[in-house]
Amino acid sequence: MSQMQNSPTFLVGSEQQRHILDDFQKRDQHFTEEYSKNKPLCFSARAYQKTHPGKMKHGHKDADATLASPMLLGVADGVSQLEEFGMDASELPNELLKVCEELAMNQLIPDRPVNPQDAYRGPVSLLKEAYEETESLGSTTVLLAVLDNSTRIHGKLHPMVAVLTIGDCELLMLRRLNGRQSQLQAVFHTEMQRIDGHVQTPLQLARVDDRVDPDFDEALALEVIERGSAVHCVSAYEGDILVLGSDGVFDNLFLDEIVDICNEALAVPKPGAFAPSHPQILSQIAKRIVEESHAKSLAGRGGYLPDTPIGRGGKMDDTSVVVGEVVEWTEAHSKVWAQVRKQREWRNMVTCGGMNMDNITCRSCQRPDVDADEVDLTRHSRTSRTESNPQGGTDSGDEEDEKNCTIQ
Repeated sequence: MSQMQNSPTFLVGSEQQRHILDDFQKRDQHFTEEYSKNKPLCFSARAYQKTHPGKMKHGHKDADATLASPMLLGVADGVSQLEEFGMDASELPNELLKVCEELAMNQLIPDRPVNPQDAYRGPVSLLKEAYEETESLGSTTVLLAVLDNSTRIHGKLHPMVAVLTIGDCELLMLRRLNGRQSQLQAVFHTEMQRIDGHVQTPLQLARVDDRVDPDFDEALALEVIERGSAVHCVSAYEGDILVLGSDGVFDNLFLDEIVDICNEALAVPKPGAFAPSHPQILSQIAKRIVEESHAKSLAGRGGYLPDTPIGRGGKMDDTSVVVGEVVEWTEAHSKVWAQVRKQREWRNMVTCGGMNMDNITCRSCQRPDVDADEVDLTRHSRTSRTESNPQGGTDSGDEEDEKNCTIQ
């Protein structure tokens, strides 16, 4: 019987990374000149994560973090090896994505006034600012997908997804290329950033102390973001499906397997206007992708382990997935996120410990925050008419007005 080996991610030293950053840097734009309505878009997304049972036996804590919000999706895979130094490997990934979400809410919500100094300047700047606001120790790979509604082509709004990768998490974008009644097909896929191609040594964003790396300097972490990150800007359209996953997914599943899972869950739409998928379907897809990834370590008939991109049996690892669908940003989204923002601002100003002055439970503090992920906005989404005239639509701005997807 073939044997599967546990393959943890190892911490990569500062100097080892410094000399190879330029090899990983990419700044690409992938435009698709298709007609679409002049409207802002956002993500409807769900996340699921679970540590492989084989890794749990060794007492490792899940060090992954996921983010599923209307303007930003993310996966951060913490380096579990730091547990050997008495660190919580999950702290930096979780804090980093939390700050990224706060910045995205401030910078990217459509039709919301933003001070020029706080304006969105691209995924690189967003991640740099988020890192500088964090304090946790750790080391992590990072994958972000930003819905940028500021891009214009020929004066028309042309939403783009800006994808930033540091390390070996991956993103797969699917689209119905042959019309809305066709199957989903892969249209874009990121590449892993691994030092010398080794499965256990991805490029990493870190903050560590002398216990781990006496030569560590936060300036190098910023250098990793600026010089080592791969950034791609890809045209976005209603109905596009994005699958973001840690290496525990893409080392265990072939791309075709992920595409098949999505097509099985997302039935071919009926003729007519686009209708967003129910969020529960996205949750089911995310969960199944994780389960199928873990199943690769189970021997089949004859005792043979299933094949994977890295060999039979794959790897035992933390496994996290975000599945998002591109949908229209509506007034319902604006109302929900305005409420979320108010609650967060109030919570930051006042902390009462869940009790008021009369020692009675404070319902506002005890009640969970309004979570946009738990609100089914599909009922409120405006349906889009079938566009048969490629010259139709309403222009906003001058025809010669051009604004590319912001990368930095």
